[in-house]
Amino acid sequence: MERLTLLFADIGKLLHRYGGAYLSGVWNTLALALAATVIGCVIGFVCGVLNTIPHAKTDHPARRFLLGLVRVIIRVYVEVFRGTPMVLQAVFIYYGLPYFTNNALRFHSVWAAALLVVSINTGAYMAESVRGGIISVDPGQTEGAMAIGMTHVQTMTHVILPQALRNILPQIGNNFIINIKDTSVMFIISFTEFFAVHRAAVGATYLYFPSATIEMLGYLCMTLVASFLLRALERRLDGEESYELAQTDSLTMTAGTYSHPDRGTPFDERSPEAVKSMLREEVRAQAERDEAVRRGERTRRRGSVSGAEESSSRRGGQ
Repeated sequence: MERLTLLFADIGKLLHRYGGAYLSGVWNTLALALAATVIGCVIGFVCGVLNTIPHAKTDHPARRFLLGLVRVIIRVYVEVFRGTPMVLQAVFIYYGLPYFTNNALRFHSVWAAALLVVSINTGAYMAESVRGGIISVDPGQTEGAMAIGMTHVQTMTHVILPQALRNILPQIGNNFIINIKDTSVMFIISFTEFFAVHRAAVGATYLYFPSATIEMLGYLCMTLVASFLLRALERRLDGEESYELAQTDSLTMTAGTYSHPDRGTPFDERSPEAVKSMLREEVRAQAERDEAVRRGERTRRRGSVSGAEESSSRRGGQ
C-alpha cells in the first residue's frame, strides 16, 4: 500500500509539471494516427484496384506488360514496407534522403516526415487488405456489371468497392489502433508524440515507472475509445436487425413486395402461434400431396391389372 501511495504521488507530480505536455503528445499521436490511416487507406485502395485489374492472354502485349509491371512494383512496395520495422523506415527516409542527395532532398518539417512514414507503412498493409476485400466479393457481381456494359472503373466504384469497404472496415480500424501505438517510434526523428513526452519527462525527473504508468493508461484509453467508436460505426453501417419495407404505393403488393402485419397479432409470422399454424399448414399440405401420390399409384396399378386380365381373356378366346 505504501508503494502504491508513493506511485500515485509521483504520478501527481508528473501530471502537475508535464500535464500540458502529455496532453499535447496525446493530440499529436491521435492526429498523426488518424491522418496517416486515411492517407494509407487511399494508397491501399489505389494499389488494391490496380492489383486486381483483369487481363487475358488475348489482350494487347503492351497492356499485359504494363499491368505486369504495375503488379511487380506494388508487390515490391508491399513486401519491403511490411517486412521492415517502421522505426528503420523512418530512419532511412528522414536521414537517408539527405545522406544520399548531399542535403538536396531533406524534410523541413518533422510532421511531414512522420506522416509520410506512417502513411506508406499503413498503405502497404491496406493494399493486401483491399485486395482480399475485392476478391471476397462474389464474382457474379463483376460479371453482372460487365454484362450491362460497365467498365472496370465503374464496376469497382459503384459495385465492388462499396461492398469491399464494409468487408475490410474491421481491418481499417485495426490499422488505426496499431498506428496509435506505432507512432511511438517517431521519437527517432524527434517527433513530439506521446511517447516522446514520456522520454523527456523521465530525462528530467528520473521517474521512469510513474511516467510509464501514465503512458500505459493513456494508450489504453485511446485504443479503447477508438475500438468503441469503430464498433459503433460498424453497427451503423449494418443497419437495423429487423426492418419493414416502406410502401407508399398501394400497387406495390403486385410487385412482389410485402408489408408485414403488426407484431402481436394472430397474423404476425414472428409470433409463436403463427409459427405453429404455418407448420400445421405445411404438414397438412404435405399429407395431401402424399395422399395424391398414393392414389395415383393405386390407379396405375389397377389400370395395369385390368390391362393384363383383358389381354389374357383375349388370348383364351382365340
